[in-house]
Amino acid sequence: MSSHTHARRWAITPVVLVTSAVLALTACAGDPSAPPSQSDDFSQTQQSWPRVFENADGSTTEIPEQPRRVLSTAVSVTGTLLAIDAPVVASGSQVGGVWFDQWADIADERGVENLWSVGEFDLEAVLAAEPDLIVVATSGRDALTDQVADLQSVAPTIVVDYGAQTWQDLAVELGEATGLEEEAETTISSFNELVEDAAAAITVPEGTVNVISFNGSGQDNPIARKGGSHADLLESLGFTVEDPNPAWHTQAQQRSDFVWATYENLLQLTSETTFILAADDAQAQVFADDPVLANLPSVSAGRVYGLGVNSFRMDPYSSREIVEHVEDLFS
Repeated sequence: MSSHTHARRWAITPVVLVTSAVLALTACAGDPSAPPSQSDDFSQTQQSWPRVFENADGSTTEIPEQPRRVLSTAVSVTGTLLAIDAPVVASGSQVGGVWFDQWADIADERGVENLWSVGEFDLEAVLAAEPDLIVVATSGRDALTDQVADLQSVAPTIVVDYGAQTWQDLAVELGEATGLEEEAETTISSFNELVEDAAAAITVPEGTVNVISFNGSGQDNPIARKGGSHADLLESLGFTVEDPNPAWHTQAQQRSDFVWATYENLLQLTSETTFILAADDAQAQVFADDPVLANLPSVSAGRVYGLGVNSFRMDPYSSREIVEHVEDLFS
C-alpha cells in the first residue's frame, strides 16, 4: 500500500469491520481476471449494514444494504470494481465509447452495459440500469461531480478520487462500500506476490528513471511524479524515480501524480532510463528518435522503453501488464 492511502473513516452498524491496513497484510492469493465468486451470496455480510461512506468531496453517503447492482460513471474506476468481483451492471466508457483494452473482455463476459462515452451523461440511462449503488470520480475526464445531486436521486452515490491514490487504496475503499473486503484483499495480495517475484527476477539499471506521456513539440508532456501510482509501482520493483519540477506544471489544477510539462522542459530531465506511457517499445522510439532530445541521458544510453499500451490508466489489470513487461525487459 502506498503513502497515499486516505484516512477514510467508516460508521458501520452494528459490526466494526477489519481496517484496510489489516486487509493488506492478511490476504491470500487470487486472480483479478477470475469470474465473480459470490455474485448472489450476500447473506454473510448483511449484519454489517448500513454503512456510511466518507466521500472524497467531504460529504458522506449511507449505503443501506450490500449493493447488488453497481453503476460506475467513471471508466477509470470500473477496472478496479471488476477486479474485486463487484456486481457491476453498467459503466461509462472511454473516448470512442469503448472499454479499456486490459479488461474489455471481462466486462463483456459479465454483461456490463456501456452507458456513454467519457464527457457525456444520460440520466435516463442511469434510471434504466436500476442501480443500488453509483460510483462517481472527482478527477479526470470521466469526473461527473456536477451530476452527483441528480445521481443521488436515483440511488446511493459515492464519490472517489482515483487520481490521488493507488488502485490498491481504491480497491480497499470500494471493497468496503460493496461488502467485498475479502475480494479486495485477495486481489491486492495476488498483485503484491507478482511484484515481489518480478523484483527478485530483474536487474535494475543504474541511475534513475522517469515516466513520460510523450506528446511532442508544442504540447504538454505529462511526467509522473514521485509518490504517484506509476512511480510507486516502479519503486516497488527497485527503481529510483526522478521527480519532475512541480513549477513546470502548466495546468490550473495541481495533481499529485503528474506534472504537465512543456516540451522544452523535457530537456532538463536527467534520468538514464525513460519509460513512455501508453506505448510499447516500438512506439517509444518516437521519443528516442526525436533529434531535439538526442542528448538526454536515457536517449544517449539507448534506454528508452514503452511502459505498455495500457499503462496510462493504472488499475489491477494494466498494473499486471506493466510488471510483466518490466520483468521481460530486465530479467
